[in-house]
Amino acid sequence: MAICRARTWLVRSFSSLPFNRLRVCVVGSGPAGFYSAEKMLKAHQGAEVDIVDRLPTPFGLVRSGVAPDHPETKIVMNQFSRVAQNERCSFFGNVSVGSSVSLSELRQMYHVVVLAYGAESDRVLGIPGEDLTGVHSAREFVWWYNGHPDCTNLTPDLKRTDTAVILGQGNVALDVARILLRPTAELATTDIASHALAALEESSIRKVYLVGRRGPVQAACTAKELREVLGIKDLYIQIQEIDLLKTTADEEELKNSRIQRRVYELLSKAAISGPSYPSSGQRELHFVFFRKPDRFLDSGDRSGQVAGVRFEKTALKDVGSGKQIAVGAGEFEDLECGLVLKSIGYKSIPVDGLPFDHQKGIVPNVRGRVLNDTSGDLTHLEEGLYVCGWLKRGPTGIIATNLYCAEETIASISEDLEKGALASASTFPKPGREGLLHLLDSRGAKVIPFGAWEKIDSEEKRLGSLKNKPREKFTTREELLKIATE
Repeated sequence: MAICRARTWLVRSFSSLPFNRLRVCVVGSGPAGFYSAEKMLKAHQGAEVDIVDRLPTPFGLVRSGVAPDHPETKIVMNQFSRVAQNERCSFFGNVSVGSSVSLSELRQMYHVVVLAYGAESDRVLGIPGEDLTGVHSAREFVWWYNGHPDCTNLTPDLKRTDTAVILGQGNVALDVARILLRPTAELATTDIASHALAALEESSIRKVYLVGRRGPVQAACTAKELREVLGIKDLYIQIQEIDLLKTTADEEELKNSRIQRRVYELLSKAAISGPSYPSSGQRELHFVFFRKPDRFLDSGDRSGQVAGVRFEKTALKDVGSGKQIAVGAGEFEDLECGLVLKSIGYKSIPVDGLPFDHQKGIVPNVRGRVLNDTSGDLTHLEEGLYVCGWLKRGPTGIIATNLYCAEETIASISEDLEKGALASASTFPKPGREGLLHLLDSRGAKVIPFGAWEKIDSEEKRLGSLKNKPREKFTTREELLKIATE
């Protein structure tokens, strides 16, 4: 009886619209997914949009990627919530494309499928020792401190070492460095996961090295992120002044990029404004340039624990078009550490039936239209299949970048509808939402609608208020599903 009541409640939670609606399914509920849904609802008043996500919670990297001490960035969740509450939109949480439902089945049920599930894996270096204990991807670490269910059990060891090496100097690398070095009293009033806060409170890490292959002119971070990490209380900053020397090619790069100029100015100022040596017990942040990892060093005690990184010094080589790449100089040096976080890029993963360019790590597409090969030829289109976000362009840009990305994809869909390149809703009606609900119900799937997420949201905020936090996140699927379905 309880199961029957739950299924009835589930069906009623999703609005039922006329059968001849344009049926659109968006896979992924991060910024790319929600912007796509929002643009679709505005562009096509007759469209019904369903957003599918493998997690019980919506918002993707806004919830699990944005640093806990950046609450202003998360305000966009309010806008996304209004999209989900639109009577022509529904959220299907805890539905995984590939296991709960196949891509092929979605394409049969919907006129349009927009894939916007991002990049949920990592690039690899492919060097010796990468599988040693203590070597993690920055993505895993970020998901761990943000309470993502996939990384609740990561348990990075922050107690056995005082030194962490972060490979990369982009915004994610700076986020990770800031979380490791910022006073935990300041993090305690954020929505950081409780297990991460407890580990950071007992952390022995006092030195963090941010290592980049190229120089300060090419640092991949933004001025805002850099200013934030440089502004941590009582933090010793070390930047070698010799690394700040510029070549003619560097000057040309700086001339063409206001962002790079500002980053370089901040690094230059930090290099000369601080003390020459750290005081006793002071936490340290070292910017290391012109180094590329050659191998990870084993502790040698059969524990399989990382004990350091061997770096090769690099020099910049001009390859034209104002671009310089790092090439090995044949000189090596070792840096001892007990924790390594690789911030070298996210990687998308294909699902069955999806064309994929493994070299570029994206779905081959032209302005969001999916192609069945990498030729770029529009005669090779996959009808009704589109892509947006990192899956479309690679893991670059900020949250707002997905807004423009979604506009382009939805414009392509509109063009295809106008010229008859897509099956129309009136001529070829499809089951859409009702068909998906029926299929998932037949497979016993526990679907989490947006109303159930709002119960999770409300309870997280209630528990957070007891600790002077914005929210206290539930970090396992079991907890999330329990709260959602009670």
